[in-house]
Amino acid sequence: MRGCGSRLVWLLVLSLAWLGPALGGEDEDEEVIEEEEKEEKEDEVLTDEIKEEDNVLVLHEHNFARALSEHQLLLVEFYAPWCGHCQRLAPAYAQAATELRNESSPARLGKVDATAQTALATEFGITSYPTLKLFRDGNRTHPLEYTGRMDSQGIVRWMQRRAGPSATLLQDTDTIAAFINSQDLVVIGFFKDLRGEAAQAFFEVAVEMVDLTFGVAEAAELFQAYGLSADTVCLFKKFDERQTNFPVDPARGLDTAEITRLLRAHSLQLVMEFTKETSDQIFGAKIPHHMLLFLNKSSPEQLSLRDGFRAAAGDFRGEVLFVVVDVAGHGASVLPFFGMTAADAPTLRLVRMKNNRKYQMEQDDFSDSAVRSFVRAVLDGKVKPHLLSAEPPEDWDTQPLKVLVGKTFEQVAFDETKNVFVKFYAPWCPHCQAMEAAWEELAERYKDHEDIVIAKMDSTANELENITIHGYPTLYYFPAGPGRKMVEYKSSRDVETFSKFLENGGTLPEEPPVTKAPGNSTGKEGPSTPQTDESRDEL
Repeated sequence: MRGCGSRLVWLLVLSLAWLGPALGGEDEDEEVIEEEEKEEKEDEVLTDEIKEEDNVLVLHEHNFARALSEHQLLLVEFYAPWCGHCQRLAPAYAQAATELRNESSPARLGKVDATAQTALATEFGITSYPTLKLFRDGNRTHPLEYTGRMDSQGIVRWMQRRAGPSATLLQDTDTIAAFINSQDLVVIGFFKDLRGEAAQAFFEVAVEMVDLTFGVAEAAELFQAYGLSADTVCLFKKFDERQTNFPVDPARGLDTAEITRLLRAHSLQLVMEFTKETSDQIFGAKIPHHMLLFLNKSSPEQLSLRDGFRAAAGDFRGEVLFVVVDVAGHGASVLPFFGMTAADAPTLRLVRMKNNRKYQMEQDDFSDSAVRSFVRAVLDGKVKPHLLSAEPPEDWDTQPLKVLVGKTFEQVAFDETKNVFVKFYAPWCPHCQAMEAAWEELAERYKDHEDIVIAKMDSTANELENITIHGYPTLYYFPAGPGRKMVEYKSSRDVETFSKFLENGGTLPEEPPVTKAPGNSTGKEGPSTPQTDESRDEL
């Protein structure tokens, strides 16, 4: 192909030489230069030279193998130039690359434009942007998925753990004491055999939990110094209980998932305060329930309620996270989620995190015994969730587009004589706003159809017992008839596609097969474009 390109340029030059006097000359010279520049760019892409942008390796199918062979640890971001998430990650990714480069780490960062390098995108199964994969020791067939935070510090720590020892070897009492005092939280694994299965499992945990500092010890004197007689993982803290022991089961060994869960749960304070600095810890701990005390910290009377709250918390460590929320501080931002105002404080709420179900005492009682009893009743399934509902607008059913609230949803959506199409939205969601005109036009189109209802519901102000909305907008179709059926709509958000869906009874008709067209010798569509989640705002 390169020779063919050169001949074309040569013929072009000859033809311009012949025609130059008649055509003027200058424009033709520019065309020749542009053609030559284009060919030079094509030649550049075909080499295995590795260029860098802000210390990030720019990779493509011709230099990828070289990059793997030259770098022991290579984290690669597969991105799309138009992807907003990728654009937001770019500065942090470049900063992380620079930090690793400056510390002479064997870890390097690279990037691949997956929209241009489709062969690489297909090889590594890229289905969303950005996707980060770690290639170790040139292994191209089994890259590791990136599991860290999407910020510069998270990327650096995640790579450092894989570049060096995941845990520090502690050999004497002075060293271990200094290690414990060096951080607010440290984890030390005491193992009688550092080459045994339990110790190896501990090292695996240390690689993944990059936000904690890990050490290991095997000396008998260190077991004795910390009151241990068998393999044990210890969490040392400068708050609450100073040393928490997690003995290794001799029969089962060290369960990596279980010890990870225990370390995350016990690394938090017994009672957390919800602030800008602690919010990531609170939600990142993955504790299944949160018990919240809403109060105004400027009120000494309300502050005193923390004592009973704290006294109850110890019974539920790891299962329920107790959190104090200042309604006059950072906590003011979460009040709408609970349908509350600052005037409602002091009050208590329990949240089941997997579905955001909220539970409320019939009458707030802040004593430790009352709090314990309430939490236990919720965990035992003896308390029904407290569901938010706005009041229905006076004209909610007089317009073509029906406005539903929690109180009216059941009677409309599960009317057995109607086919009901509902948009669940958030007022602040730009994707919801973008499709609002189409949704209103759809309602206008079907306003005279007795058996079709087009509706919408603000899911930030209304909750349903058996339907959980995870992102905005979410569209559900409730067909007429018995059985309380529902179908989630996941196709294009335009009036014509909506109409096809409705006319076909809640499904989209099959499209005819793709026919052979000029420029497509196979008659098949190319691989689908990987998607980001930018078409919907996740909760």
